[in-house]
Order: sequence, then structure tokens, then C-alpha cells
Amino acid sequence: MELTTDQQRALLRWRLVLGQKSERALGGGMALGQLAPAAPEQDVFGLDGALELVYGEKGPGGAAASLPNIPRWLGDVRRYFPGEAVAMVQKDAIERRGLRQLLLEKEMLPHLEKNVELAATLISLQGLIPDEVKETARQVVREIVEQIREKLEPQIRQAVIGALARNRHSVLPVYRNVDWKRTIERNLKHYDPARRVLVPERFYFWANQRRLREWQVILCVDQSGSMANSVVYASIMAAIFASLDALRTHLIFFDTEIADMTDLLDDPVELLFGAQLGGGTDIARAVAYAADLVLQPEKTLFILITDLYEGGDPNALLRTLGELVESHVRVLCLLALDDTGRPSFNHDLARQVRALDIPAFGCTPGKLVELVEDVLRGRETPR
Repeated sequence: MELTTDQQRALLRWRLVLGQKSERALGGGMALGQLAPAAPEQDVFGLDGALELVYGEKGPGGAAASLPNIPRWLGDVRRYFPGEAVAMVQKDAIERRGLRQLLLEKEMLPHLEKNVELAATLISLQGLIPDEVKETARQVVREIVEQIREKLEPQIRQAVIGALARNRHSVLPVYRNVDWKRTIERNLKHYDPARRVLVPERFYFWANQRRLREWQVILCVDQSGSMANSVVYASIMAAIFASLDALRTHLIFFDTEIADMTDLLDDPVELLFGAQLGGGTDIARAVAYAADLVLQPEKTLFILITDLYEGGDPNALLRTLGELVESHVRVLCLLALDDTGRPSFNHDLARQVRALDIPAFGCTPGKLVELVEDVLRGRETPR
């Protein structure tokens, strides 16, 4: 029976999905050589090889036997897949095939797709990186940090400076600072229906000046292995907060131990390589340490970033969080801080945290910028 072109293309897609083992299972009925003419515009053999290295059966010698082809494979992956898929395939190669050598070869490292996952992986592997590769690894992480910072910094500066400026009124009559909403509301009684115009008796203005260290922001970040991406984003955002003279910023990393990273906020790359990803978790101890840093509760934003898998005392954790809320500290619990905002977390403890009137949810960096702005403006945050 002769197959139509559409049928051949459908079989070709299934053959690429199922891999080389499908040819043996079906007696050659899905042989790539027979199906390839259905897609003459594509290098299906190269695509098949790129997929087989990651998703195919392990041959003699395992992944290591394929390492001589890695440079070509990297080029193939970037040629055959869009950017977001490149990162996923590389991540699968590292996890499924144990190709951590990708990250430890000086010649290969600069050619990997630069994203937050790569930065997190390099930081978690920093103890395994050979001396001759360490500077290259650090440069790759610096490029990733700069990419993320370049994207987030304008948003954060605008949100923070705008929120604090709009929280204060001024008697200085500067046109660009007119608070139109308040001016209109306060002068509605002066509306002239005959002329259909509002005749303001008084204008209200926003203040221009910003107060030094007006708000305190404390980020308390779980550095257990599952929170690697969150550590990268939190470090970069904390460095941006620290660069704003209106904020007093603290950054705390924790697992079973506590590391106050505040003194390194001027260099997020150095800060990240100071992280020790992996290990256990004592959230209660870290929150107690961070709570002692609070200077003026009603002007403090406390951001706890953790999946809430507590290895310490959950009752002590809830007690300290409750005391922070009672003292009028604004508390947020972010179960993940990454591009997806889809966390894996301790649901039972998260419910108890929410019962303290503390928002607890997964969050993207962009959403966190909005939340910070809401807090500084005095708005309610989502639960």
C-alpha cells in the first residue's frame, strides 16, 4: 500500500518521537531512510541524531561514549529548535544522560544557551568545576546576570521610585506633579454645569523628594537544591533593590545554616558563587534571624522565598511569622521565584502560612516587582 505524502509526514513525526528503537520494533516499517523524502526541506537525519543522544537508548559506554560528538550536537540543537526548546533539551541532556561534562569543558561552556537554569546549574556544580574552567564559568554567569538585570532594573526602579514619590503630597506648585485624581475629587463641588467645566479652587501636588532608606526590604532565601532558580533571581533583584537609595536591603541565604549576604549585594556574581545550593532546610531559624533585622516594622517588607519543606520547627516558624504580621511588617511568602511561577511546595504548611494573613504563592520576577510596588503604595496584596 502506497502512503500519501501527508501519511508519510505523520509517520515521520512519530518516528522522530519514538526514536531508533521504533524501527526495530516495527520491522523497518518506520525506517528513517524511507520516510525522510516526505520532508526534503529538513535535515531529518541530523534532527534524529540530536534527539537520539538525549532521548534514545543508552548504548555501550553510556553517555560518555557520545561525548566526542557533543560540539556538533550543540550546534544541531540550536539549529533545529527555537530558543526556549534549546534550553529544555540541554537541561534534559544534563539530567538524563549525565552530561555534566558539558558544563565543565572550557571550549563548550560559552556555547551553551545562557539562561537562569544554566546559571543555577553552574553555581550548584561550582565545587566540581576544574580550576582552568572557573573563570569561564564565572564569565558565563556574569553574562546571564547582566541579561536578567538589564531586563528587570528599569521596571524595579520605576516601580519603587514611582511608588514612594506618589505616597507623599507637596505644596510646591509644579505642573508635572499635579495629582489629578485628588484635585478633581476635592473640587467636584466647584463644577459649573452651565459651562460644563470644573473650576478648581485648589490643586494638589505630589512630592518630588525621596527620603534616604525610607523602606527596609529583607529577602530570606531558601538555598536548598530545589530552589536554585529562585536563588539566582532573588540575588539579582536584591542587588537592584540595594542600588536604590530609598531602600535598605538585606539578603539572607539559608539551608540548615544561615549566610547573611548583604555585604556582597554590590556584586551579584560574587554573591551567587557564595551560595551553597543543596542540603537541608531550617526555615524557622532563618526567619528568626531575619526578624531581628527589622528596624521599623510598618516600613518593612519581608520576603520569604522557600518551598516550605521545613526541616526545623514548623511551629516556631509560624509563631515568628505571626509576630512579624502583628508588628505590622508586610510579609510575603514566595513558593518559587522563576519564569514559570509554578512551584512544588509543602501544601499543608502553605495553608497555615496563609491563615496568618500572609500571601503564599509561586511568583515570576515581573509579578514580584508589581507586589513590591503595591506594598510601597499601601495597596492590598493577593492572598
